[in-house]
Amino acid sequence: MKTPFVSDLNAEQTITTFFLVHEKEIRNTRAGKTFLRLALGDRSGTIEAVMWDQFEVPAKDISRDDIVKVNARVEIYKNKPQLTLQQLRLAKSEEVDLADYLPHTKEDVGKLWAQLLEYANSISNPWLKKLVGGILADPAVATRYKRAPAAKVMHHAYLGGLLEHVVGLCGLAKLIAAHYPELNADLLMTVAILHDVGKLDELCYDRAISYTTEGQLLGHIVMEIETVAKAMDAIEGFPANLKTVVQHLLISHHGQYEFGSPKLPMIREALVFHYLDDMDSKMAAVRAALAVESGEEEWSAYSAALGRKFLKLDAFLKGPAVSTK
Repeated sequence: MKTPFVSDLNAEQTITTFFLVHEKEIRNTRAGKTFLRLALGDRSGTIEAVMWDQFEVPAKDISRDDIVKVNARVEIYKNKPQLTLQQLRLAKSEEVDLADYLPHTKEDVGKLWAQLLEYANSISNPWLKKLVGGILADPAVATRYKRAPAAKVMHHAYLGGLLEHVVGLCGLAKLIAAHYPELNADLLMTVAILHDVGKLDELCYDRAISYTTEGQLLGHIVMEIETVAKAMDAIEGFPANLKTVVQHLLISHHGQYEFGSPKLPMIREALVFHYLDDMDSKMAAVRAALAVESGEEEWSAYSAALGRKFLKLDAFLKGPAVSTK
């Protein structure tokens, strides 16, 4: 295991360690001096890095998604840690463990998968149960489902994030169906489990979370419609009307045209599921913002996904009493 991780770094510390390159660019200062800027990271987070001198030779062989070995000084710039690099080179494969470089769910993946199978088995409609069970029983699907992130950046953007997100949605679907008995619980559970199955093919996550070529060109909604439609067609006698309903639930789950939804939700379960998915995604984005050291005592880091910072409520409420005089 590498040390230190980004989360371990302290100001005025000199380190020698390995990082994954997330961004690389050559910039100029206002005075016209050229320097190297990198965004480096590991499974605990990311950090900005600059190299002012003698970077041309080592930088020439370094690209995004490479792993590099650095000798650097940790400094504070604009209230945030930053690395000033003294030495830099490509890492050798035998020097690194890829598990150190991508963030991972803190949950137990085995337990999450067991929960997901329980939710799938709770579906009472025989057609939907066979559909969901058949997809999850595919070894190729199961292996990727346990490892895939839910997104590149927006929410649950870490290994196991998709499984964590979906199991959370299944729990929400169960609760909301109990609160509103007119809802079809089986449809909600089905769309919760299948609504992001296209991300298994849209995203790649060997060294960094990114998009496959097919994912860039098609997107996960188009990809999962094809996957799920094939699975329904393979079930002899699958009702045509139910197939249409399932497809509508999938294509409308983003809720609005500007968010990439081909259709607006026009079934009550589709509308409800959109809001559940949106809420769980936004809560994950808030959680991520609050988890990052912002340099401010009472405010989180800025969330690009949500376009704002968030109050550290516990710290704020524990602060000195505000005078009402």
